[in-house]
Amino acid sequence: MLGRLLQPEIAGILRERNFAALREIFHDWPAADVAETIAELPDSDQAAIFRVLPKATAADVFEYLDGDHQERLLRAMGTEEAAGILNEMSPDDRTALLEDLPPEAVKRLIELLTPEERRIAQSLLNYPEDSVGRLMTPDYVAIRAEWTVQQVLDHVRRVGRDSESINVLYVTDEQGRLIDDIRIREFLIRPLDTPVRELLQSTFTSLKVTDDKEAAVEVFRRYDRTILPVTDANDHLLGVVTVDDMLDVAEAEATEDIQKLGGLEAGLEMPYLESPLAKLVRNRGSVLVVLFLGELLTATVMGFFESEIQKAVVLSLFLPLIISSGGNSGSQASTLIIRAMALGEVRLGDWWRVARRELASGALLGLLLGSVGFARIAVWALAFKQYGEHWALLGLTVASALVGVVLWGSLMGAMLPFLLRKAGFDPATSSAPFVATLVDVTGLIIYFLAASLILSGTLL
Repeated sequence: MLGRLLQPEIAGILRERNFAALREIFHDWPAADVAETIAELPDSDQAAIFRVLPKATAADVFEYLDGDHQERLLRAMGTEEAAGILNEMSPDDRTALLEDLPPEAVKRLIELLTPEERRIAQSLLNYPEDSVGRLMTPDYVAIRAEWTVQQVLDHVRRVGRDSESINVLYVTDEQGRLIDDIRIREFLIRPLDTPVRELLQSTFTSLKVTDDKEAAVEVFRRYDRTILPVTDANDHLLGVVTVDDMLDVAEAEATEDIQKLGGLEAGLEMPYLESPLAKLVRNRGSVLVVLFLGELLTATVMGFFESEIQKAVVLSLFLPLIISSGGNSGSQASTLIIRAMALGEVRLGDWWRVARRELASGALLGLLLGSVGFARIAVWALAFKQYGEHWALLGLTVASALVGVVLWGSLMGAMLPFLLRKAGFDPATSSAPFVATLVDVTGLIIYFLAASLILSGTLL
C-alpha cells in the first residue's frame, strides 16, 4: 500500500535523475514490497531503479517479479547489469526464468553467467521439465557424521551465508550419499563436544531428482516440511527444494485445475487484465465450440420427441428446470470428487463406494427437488387454474423426471473423473460445463420418456 502511494513521488525522482534519493527510499525495504512498487512503472524506469539497488537486493527483487516481467526487464537492462542479477539469483529461481524463454534467449543469458553458475544452470535445465530437479538448488550445508557440534557450527559460519537455508543440515558420507537431515536447533542446544553421530536418527524424508513436482507438493504437505533434500537414484545428495517453490507449483496446479473446471483450456498463466485479448478468446472459444456442438444433440433429441411436444406444449415449460437440475447436480458431484482425488481422499479403487454414495444422495436430492417441483405445479394449478385438469399427472411427470435426472447427473458427475483418471487424463478435465452438456442430452431423454409413460392416454 505504501509503495503505491509513493509511486508518483518515485516517478518524479526518476525524471529528475536523483539516484541518491531513490537509493534512500528503497533502503531497508523488503524485496517483495520493492517489486510491487516498481511493477507498474515503465521498463526503462525499472531498469534505472535496479541500477541503484545493491546487487544482492536487486536479485531478490527480481525474483519476486513474474516471468514475463523479468524477460522485459532483462531486455531493458545493459549486459553488465543483467549479468549481475542473473549471477546473484538463486539457482532454482533462475531456472524457472530460463525454462520459459526461447532457446536463443536462454543461450544468450547463460553466456552472461560465471563458469560455476553456468555449470549449475545447465545441469538444472538438463532435468525433465516437470521434475523436482528443475526446482532444486545446490546451495545447502553438508556435514559429516564424525564431526562434533563445534565443528558443525564453525562450518556453518564459513559456508552458511551462501546457502538457501541453514535451518536443516545434511549429513553425508564420503561418497556424498545422504545419511540424515538434522535441524539446526539440535546443534544449538547440545554440548559443543557432542559427536554428530549421536544425533542421527535416519528417519529423514527425501525427494528423487526425477520425481514429478506436483507429487512433491503432496510430500511437503504430508510431512509438513519447509525444505527437503533431493537425491539421485543412488541416494547421492544433489540439492534441496524449499516450500516457496512448492507454493508456486501448488498455485500453478490450482490455477490449471480451476481453468479446466470452468471449461477453459489450461494455459492462461498471465494475470487476467494483462492477458492478450486474442489469447483469451482462443482459450475460451475452442472449448465453447466443443460444448456448442455437444448441445446441438439436445436439438436432435427434442426433434425426436417433437410429436409429444406438439400434443402437450406445457411440457416445454419445464425443460429449463429439468436440464439445469441435472447439470447442477452433476457439476456438484464432479467438483466434490475432483477435489477428493486431488487431496488423496479418493483413489481409483474407491469408485464403487463413490457410486453407491452418489446413487443414494442423487435419489434423495432428486426426491427433494421433485417434491418442490410437484408442489409448485400444484399451487399454480389450484390457485391460478393453470395446467388443465391433468395437472397432477403433469406434476408427477416433472417430479419423476427430476428424480431420474438428478440421480443420473450425480452418478455421471462422480464417475467421469474416475474414467478420465483410468484413461490417464487429468480428472479436472471433467469440468462443470462438460458434465452439464452430457447430462442435458440424457436429461431430455429421461424427461420425455417419463412423460410418455405417465401422460399416455391423457395429454399424450
